[in-house]
Amino acid sequence: MKRTPTSLLLIAALGLAATPALAQSQGDWTFGIGIGAVMPKSGNGTLAGGAADIDDNTQLTLTGEYFIRDNLGIELLAATPFEHDIRINGGYAGTTKQLPPTLSLNYHFATSGSLTPYVGVGLNYTTFFEESSPLGVLSLDDSVGIALQVGADIAISDKAALRINARWMDIDSDAYLNGAYIGTAEIDPVVVNVGYVHRF
Repeated sequence: MKRTPTSLLLIAALGLAATPALAQSQGDWTFGIGIGAVMPKSGNGTLAGGAADIDDNTQLTLTGEYFIRDNLGIELLAATPFEHDIRINGGYAGTTKQLPPTLSLNYHFATSGSLTPYVGVGLNYTTFFEESSPLGVLSLDDSVGIALQVGADIAISDKAALRINARWMDIDSDAYLNGAYIGTAEIDPVVVNVGYVHRF
């Protein structure tokens, strides 16, 4: 079931609002590995005159973050390729793979607790590749847009934590079939991630 970006971010924000957090120091860096689910919004625009729907997919995610100031880090998100089926008016219309590298500036709230909530804003670049369609030659343009996130690290040692976060990404892609423009895929997914983070 698809959820709207607003509802997921609101749920995450409310869950973190009253929670204490751990500080992060300038010069620290972290490496994270996890599982991320890309969930496009409901209603993905009009393609070839029909209502488009793009399905969810789950893949391995990797993050690296360097703290340029206490509690303030620059994070890069990477992943193995996500694969999505595309449907038009309920019928199968094609498949595409995509990679969504995202660079974010994150603020980690500093308190004395074992839970470290954070918020972030950044830039997403999504590249589409290996498109296929029974209707002809399908191609999707790459996309650049903002990315927002909320999350929390739950400390399991002085160097390691479990991470839960939710991102919203502005992803729109012009679609072409046999070289002709057929509309814009409005993807705008929520990306929910659960993983392990190690601090160095």
